[in-house]
Amino acid sequence: MSLCINPFCPEPDHYKNDGSRFCQSCGSDLILQDRYRVLRLISDKSGFGKIYEAYERSTPKLLKVLKDDHNDNEKAVELFQQEAEVLSQLHHPGIPLIEPHGYFQFLPRNGEGVLHCIIMEKIDGPNLREWMKQQGNHPIGEVQALQWLKQAAEVLHLVHSKNYFHRDIKPENIMLRSNGQLVLVDFGAAREMTYTYLAQLSGGTSGVTRISSAGYTPPEQEHGQAVPQSDFYALGRTFIYLLTGKLPTDTGIYDPMENEFHWRRHAPDLSPGFAALIDRLIAPKVSERPQNTEELLKAIASLEQEPRDRHPNLPTSSSANITTQSSNITQSPNITLSQPSALSRSRLWWSSSPRWLIAGLTAVVLSGGAVGGWLLYRMVLAPSVQMETVKAVRSLSGHSGNINALVLSPGEQTLVSASSDNTIKIWDFRTGQLERSLSGHSSFINAIAVSPDGQTIVSGSADKTVRLWNFQTGALLQTLEGHRSFVNAVLVSHTGQYVISGSADGQILIWDAQTGQVLRTLSSGSSAINALALSRDGQHLVSGSANGSLTVWDMDTGQEVSAIAAHTSPINALLISLNDR
Repeated sequence: MSLCINPFCPEPDHYKNDGSRFCQSCGSDLILQDRYRVLRLISDKSGFGKIYEAYERSTPKLLKVLKDDHNDNEKAVELFQQEAEVLSQLHHPGIPLIEPHGYFQFLPRNGEGVLHCIIMEKIDGPNLREWMKQQGNHPIGEVQALQWLKQAAEVLHLVHSKNYFHRDIKPENIMLRSNGQLVLVDFGAAREMTYTYLAQLSGGTSGVTRISSAGYTPPEQEHGQAVPQSDFYALGRTFIYLLTGKLPTDTGIYDPMENEFHWRRHAPDLSPGFAALIDRLIAPKVSERPQNTEELLKAIASLEQEPRDRHPNLPTSSSANITTQSSNITQSPNITLSQPSALSRSRLWWSSSPRWLIAGLTAVVLSGGAVGGWLLYRMVLAPSVQMETVKAVRSLSGHSGNINALVLSPGEQTLVSASSDNTIKIWDFRTGQLERSLSGHSSFINAIAVSPDGQTIVSGSADKTVRLWNFQTGALLQTLEGHRSFVNAVLVSHTGQYVISGSADGQILIWDAQTGQVLRTLSSGSSAINALALSRDGQHLVSGSANGSLTVWDMDTGQEVSAIAAHTSPINALLISLNDR
């Protein structure tokens, strides 16, 4: 499909546009700058511009086009052109790549003026607001937060060293590459630190364009007096959202009457030093924040060097971290297989287990065979059990991004892993050798399953698709398209007849595994589906949602059997007992 970007085109997606040089509806050129063909509109709700997906031959690009109703606004045009100018001077994996002539003007046929365009690198991942929604707004841990804060500070160090500051940092303007690298985007509001600008600050707000994003903009910027340290405030507010799962305007963490911010109680496991650094970033007075990026990076380095016992919530090298997908295992690109050792003196109360501990138990299950399976069964069904310490027996390295899902083949001879690096890897479970790597998804792989006969791997991705792969050859069998958002959970029915997928769009789709056709759509409303489980008799499907509810569905009719408001926070994993009780 080729899309015409003429805002006055009566049929921009004309069915004859494919392969044509000119729009078959309005006659505008479909090949911009003789290089770029536009395929689809991604968003028309992004500030001043419309966002399109374009291609230069086989290379995906992002095209930003200033909305036509802003063409006569000199300030809007200036800010739009400035973004291209700023990006062309910055070269870092945390900043979208743009060529020196990334800004250009396009004259549509019979249009009322030129269109202002920017062509840039397309980041292969979601922004952090989208990512958090995908995770059910479950807070991230300190390990991940510290890594991301360091990445963000390094990007800001480059930006500030070029005498620019961003002025609009927020979750929507930070994207996540599939390899885990944060990318700062939308430099339309960036400001150059020039003597003229500093003079404007000392003399008042005249001539300074105010940029404001509710909850993230610091007090001085609200008054048109942004400074480089304003970026630190917005960054701190962004990380409070990541660490608590709550927006900065949420009255649960912000008291508008007293203008007080109470966020620490929603992130009780943070080390005191890290929490104090976040508080420094959001200090009301500029003088109380880090004075420059060097100071911020030094503070982060100091936290990285603190002893482990000062971070009670941080795992040791042989522990498993966890993100928030139903089948997620670790935030590391490595897989650690563990086995039980001597009994510890402490007792584990399952009902109050933190999520990282559940991940550790999942790693215990991976120790292999009946012992691991029995241990998980005992943990799930017993009201209290003795906790066994574990030791690492093998570490599997090969992924370049976070590992989001693991599954053992029915015969327990093979381990399958899925990652944010968009790949699936198949390992010999006994030896740890990598047997095969599967590629095809264009974004994070969030969930995987293996058919009961061990012949098919099913994967669900943030690219909104479900894919079926031949287990033995790695060949792609089918791509199932139908979800409107990230696919967070996948199952294969016990007979192998159906593939079941749950998505952040709030829907569960039941597919015919042979034809790839959608047989039934189950809707839970607007809340993301994070987890799925199927009863042993195959008659009932249970889904867990980001709003904390459990829903039981009749597989034959697709009707809702019951719904339970089970939790006050997102449900990320489900298991059904062996007797379905």
